[in-house]
Amino acid sequence: MSDNDVIPWLIPLHAAGATVALVLGAYQLIRRVKGDRRHRIIGVVWVVAMYWTVSSSFWIKELNDGRFSWIHGLSVFTFITLSIGLWAALTGRRHAHRGFMTGSYLGLIGAFIGAVVVPARDIPQWAVHQPLALTAAALGCAAVATAVILLSGRRSPG
Repeated sequence: MSDNDVIPWLIPLHAAGATVALVLGAYQLIRRVKGDRRHRIIGVVWVVAMYWTVSSSFWIKELNDGRFSWIHGLSVFTFITLSIGLWAALTGRRHAHRGFMTGSYLGLIGAFIGAVVVPARDIPQWAVHQPLALTAAALGCAAVATAVILLSGRRSPG
């Protein structure tokens, strides 16, 4: 395998993590109640999905002949802002937490737009050549995010 070859399952799992993060992040932002148990549970899953998405991006270099690109610079920036936002939450700095997490989510939206508007990228190619698989994958990601949201509101027994 050469430097610009990607493990076949990496890009779909990268996209799945990003999709789950897109749905959960939107839910967190539109929710009126912040800081409760549901917010924290969904937030933990969102942070894990974001760290997966950022981390996995460093093994995806096929668009730049096997080299890192400016997109990877955005991944480093997102890793930093996400980490600061997490630290702010853990230390009770709500205003900083809100700002860094909102900024990280807006960056995710920007990356999503970049992934879907460039015709040569995988998502537009999947939409043309494998629309049923892409639809099934998107529905699966939405189902995972929905399950996280629903289960986060359940009371634990005892």
